[in-house]
Amino acid sequence: MDRPENLVLKDSEPRIHPTAELKACKLGRYASIGERVILREVSVGDFSYFERHSEAIYTTIGKFCSIAANSRINALEHPIERLTQHKVGYRPNEYFRWLGVDAAFRARRQAKSVSIGHDVWIGHGAVVMPGVVIGNGAVIGANAVVTHDVAPYTIVAGVPAKPLRQRFSADVAARIDSLAWWDWAPEKLARAIPEMQAMPIEAFLDRWEDNTH
Repeated sequence: MDRPENLVLKDSEPRIHPTAELKACKLGRYASIGERVILREVSVGDFSYFERHSEAIYTTIGKFCSIAANSRINALEHPIERLTQHKVGYRPNEYFRWLGVDAAFRARRQAKSVSIGHDVWIGHGAVVMPGVVIGNGAVIGANAVVTHDVAPYTIVAGVPAKPLRQRFSADVAARIDSLAWWDWAPEKLARAIPEMQAMPIEAFLDRWEDNTH
C-alpha cells in the first residue's frame, strides 16, 4: 500500500551536532554535521554529511556527499616563503594587541577554494589540499592525500592520491550525469530508492531516463 508522500518525508532541516563549530556556512536540506566537526566558509549541499572530527574551510560541496571521520578538506596552508611560516605572521592578533589578521594571506587562501561535486565519498582520514576540484561520483580512499583534481566517477587512493579505476564505463557515467538524480525532488527520490537498491545500474537508468515516474 502506498503511503502519502507527506508521511514519507522527514524534517528537512539540517542536523548539527551541538559540539560542531560552524562559521559563515550554508547548509542544504537534510544536511548533517557530526560531532566536533569544524567548518569555515563552507557550502554543504542537500543530503550531504560530515562524520565526526572532520574539518573544512573555503569549500563548496555538492549534494549527497559522504565525508568520513577525521577528514580534512582544504588543508591549511602556511606562507613558507616568508621569514616565518608560523601563524604569528598572518594571525598576529592571537598574540598581540593592535595587530590584525593578514588580509592578503586570507584572500590568498580563499582564492584556493576546493570544489566537490555531487555524490562524492571522501574516506576516513583523507586530506584534500587547497584548490582541488573533485568531480561527481568520485571516491577518495581512506588516508589519501589529494593534491590534484579528481575526474568524475574515479576512485583514487594513496599519498599522493592516484587513480585506481573508474566506477563505471564512460557511457554509464555520462548517463548518470544526464539523469542528475541528485536534483530530483525528495518525493521522487523516495520512490526510486527501492529500485536503486534492487536493479543493476543500466537497468535502473533505462527505467528512469524516460522521466515519466
